[in-house]
This record gives sequence, structure tokens and C-alpha cells, in this order.
Amino acid sequence: MKKLSARRRHPLAAVVVLLLALAATGGLYAAFAPAGKAQADETAQSLAIEEGKKLYAVGCASCHGTGGQGSSDGPSLVGVGSAAVDFQVSTGRMPAQQPGAQVPKKPVIYTQAQIDQLAAYIASLGAGPITPTENQYDPADADIANGGELFRNNCAQCHNFTGEGGALTNGKYAPNLEDVSPKHIYEAMQTGPQNMPSFPDSTMPEKQKKDIIAYLQNVNGEKSTNPGGLKLGGLGPVSEGLFGWIFALGALIAVAVWVAAHTAKAKKS
Repeated sequence: MKKLSARRRHPLAAVVVLLLALAATGGLYAAFAPAGKAQADETAQSLAIEEGKKLYAVGCASCHGTGGQGSSDGPSLVGVGSAAVDFQVSTGRMPAQQPGAQVPKKPVIYTQAQIDQLAAYIASLGAGPITPTENQYDPADADIANGGELFRNNCAQCHNFTGEGGALTNGKYAPNLEDVSPKHIYEAMQTGPQNMPSFPDSTMPEKQKKDIIAYLQNVNGEKSTNPGGLKLGGLGPVSEGLFGWIFALGALIAVAVWVAAHTAKAKKS
């Protein structure tokens, strides 16, 4: 009887075996699952780059060169990053219809999936600004007042005080920002398209970009009001005051001339 009782398993032995099995299974998953996911992501990225290269060869290489090195008809794309591609192609500016002082916005000819593939290929040519996520450009809870101050100090010289655009030199212009999406405003600040300077996060942090986006949405939104009446393209209080002064003074002069003329006629009669 003693020998038989010695051979009996401890009541907790089954639990220990089960825990060891689970630990081993978890260890195998931890060892192989992340590697498998990383490999899948790498494969998907490689496929996106290959598809983007095909799209680039058809729609972009004639101006920017077969390897993105640039030519006399288009600048180099090495190092511009995926954000620049997303901005230029998502707004229809690229591919350009014809060379000129400035490439205008026009209807988009690519799907968002194709734009992402083009961006992946261009990004593979050299590191550059990355396409922002929604969390980066979402202006919720942003400081509108600070955004207005930042915009007036950094942007109003070209886009005027409310972002309605303005003329520059040699046929160039600052576009109207009224209907531009938050994503594209953020990308424009990241990349500095055409005549615009760039504002990387080292110069203008993400929060300040959000503040500017919130300001533009506020002053150009449907609920925005202008207590001054005619806003004259949002050129600001100095130009509006000058406009009012000149026309008011001109009206007063006209009235004075009319009164003087009629007074002279009355005296003669």
C-alpha cells in the first residue's frame, strides 16, 4: 500500500503541467507572431512601393526624371517625403498640365490608394516629412486666439488676415485657404509647397499648427460674422479704414462742390 501511495501524483501536478504548457505556447507566440506581423507589413510596404513606381513612371517621370532626380522641367523629389506627395497629388496640382509661374489646384485624377502608393515610392527615395495622421491635424480643443496671432505673424503677409489669398510677384499668388482641408493645411506647413516657406516641427510645433488650422476654420466658417460689414477680401483694418476714408472724403468733396455750384447759381439769379 505504501508503494502505491508513493506513485500517486500530487493534486497540483496537473495544474503545474497546464501552466507550463500555456507558458510555452505564449513564448512561441511572442517569438514568432510579432516577426510574422513585421514581415507582413514589410511585404505590404514593398508592394506599395512597386505599384507607386509604376504610377510614377507613367505620370511623373517625364518631368521629374526616371529616378526622381529631377530635370529641367521638374525639381528633384529625393527627400521631399510622403507628405509633399499627398499634398500635391491630393489637391490635383500634380501631375501638372503645363509649366508656369505656379501650378494651380485642379480636379484629382488619382484615388487615395494610388496616392498612398506614389507617396510610398517617393518616400523610399529619401527621408522627408511624413504624411500626418488625423490626430496631428485635428483642431479640436486648439487655441483659436493663439492661432490667429501665429497666422498674422507668419502667414498674413501673403494669404492676408483671413486666408483669402493674395497676389505675389511674377505671376505667382498665395491661394485662398477658405475650403482647404485641415490635412492639406498641415501638409503645406510641413513641406512649404511652391513659394511658401516650410514650418517643420522644430520651427512650429504640432500644437501651433493645430491652432492655426482652428483659426482658419473659425474665421472662414459658416458661423463667422463680420461686424464691420464689407470685409474687402479680409485685407485688414488699415486697408479697410483707408478705403472708407478715401470714399468718404471723396463724397464730402462732391457734396461741397455741388453745394457751392448751386449757391453760386442762386446768387446770380
